[in-house]
Amino acid sequence: MNPVGSEIHSKLLARVADRSATVAVVGLGYVGLPLAVEFANAGFKVIGYDVSQRAVDGINRGESHIQDVSSSTLESLVKAGKIIATTDEAGLHEADAISIAVPTPLSKTRDPDMSYVLSAVDAVARNAQPGLLIVLESTTYPGTTRELIVPRLEDAGLTVGEDVFVAFSPERVDPGNAVWHTRNTPKVVGGITPACTSAAFELYSSTIDTVVPVSSTECAELVKLLENTFRAVNIGLVNEMAIVCDKLGVDVWEVIDAAATKPFGFMKFTPGPGIGGHCIPLDPHYLAWKMRTLNYKTRFIDLASEINSSMPYVVAEKVARALNDVRKAVNGSRVLVLGVAYKKNIDDIRESPALDVIRLLEGRGAEVVYHDPFIPRFREGDHEMESVPFTAEELGKADAVVIVTDHDGVDYQFVLDNAQVVVDTRNATARMHPSRARLVALSAVPASGIAG
Repeated sequence: MNPVGSEIHSKLLARVADRSATVAVVGLGYVGLPLAVEFANAGFKVIGYDVSQRAVDGINRGESHIQDVSSSTLESLVKAGKIIATTDEAGLHEADAISIAVPTPLSKTRDPDMSYVLSAVDAVARNAQPGLLIVLESTTYPGTTRELIVPRLEDAGLTVGEDVFVAFSPERVDPGNAVWHTRNTPKVVGGITPACTSAAFELYSSTIDTVVPVSSTECAELVKLLENTFRAVNIGLVNEMAIVCDKLGVDVWEVIDAAATKPFGFMKFTPGPGIGGHCIPLDPHYLAWKMRTLNYKTRFIDLASEINSSMPYVVAEKVARALNDVRKAVNGSRVLVLGVAYKKNIDDIRESPALDVIRLLEGRGAEVVYHDPFIPRFREGDHEMESVPFTAEELGKADAVVIVTDHDGVDYQFVLDNAQVVVDTRNATARMHPSRARLVALSAVPASGIAG
């Protein structure tokens, strides 16, 4: 893909093709660091820019703070001079291409907080020069790239599409996924102009196996929002089905497994204690916010969010009912939460429903402890907790054990053999038979032969 462009455009493509281009990555977190590693593996010199001195110092020592990037891989690239990290934005002046991968959180009112993006773009604009490609990867609302990046570059005296090139390419990172990672996950790119799209396409094609060009930045921005809104809505549907099954006395897991035998027209989603992570709980709200500015209400998104955010309350009530059935109150009971990561086999607690479950149970007077092999300790606000050992003693002295995150390395048969009461929100104990515990599933009817 190479439409006829300016001499500046042609020189940029040539530098990308022969790997003489320097690539900068702004933001060295879950998205940025794996991307920087892939650019370096493809033969580019990479400058990593981050405001965290701790992260920068660790990277320059070859120490990875990201689970999906091994320290051995990072160390070899740093020693070879392929990756250097810095907190000095002046380093961006050396770059021929810059990918921005900074956080885009939501405010307490669910409005987009664009402060990190604006700070990054301003740093880029102060160091921009003709021939530069800038790609925003941070998830955001449609129109962000055109409305926030382009004016700042134009204020710096640069013409987008001629002097500099601007595109959006949504990150598709799935932490802990052993199959799909940065290189083999298809990459969508959309530019402000065809020349911008071409430049982004050539850069990412040098590093990513499959690159999918689209007609505009707005289209690329919407791609990411559709992907995760699709997941959020379907998770909301199956979470509501779990509540329906609970009231009807039907096993929701059996219903889902049976429905999944249909070879067409059905995609399997499973219920749980809520949704977490850096994408699914947040991304649909960018679209909802944008539509509110256009006087349109996104009803599916709002309803799915309402259902998904209610699931920690459903879990807390399940725990209360399970304790009540053995003549115990939540107030004063010791509850062991198994797993606080937002999904299994990772060390990330962002937006984890486990944090809400802990807060709700503590609010009812429970003494809550947790075990998570990936997260030895965490702090949320003023609240700090440390993982307890995974032992028969800890399981036995808990009045209830709640499986919130179903890490693969946890022996759930051991849980059932040693706990008093188990509330399983993930179907982790399916087809297991407790010798001691009273098992309560997310829906009312547990597996055959297990008392509910």
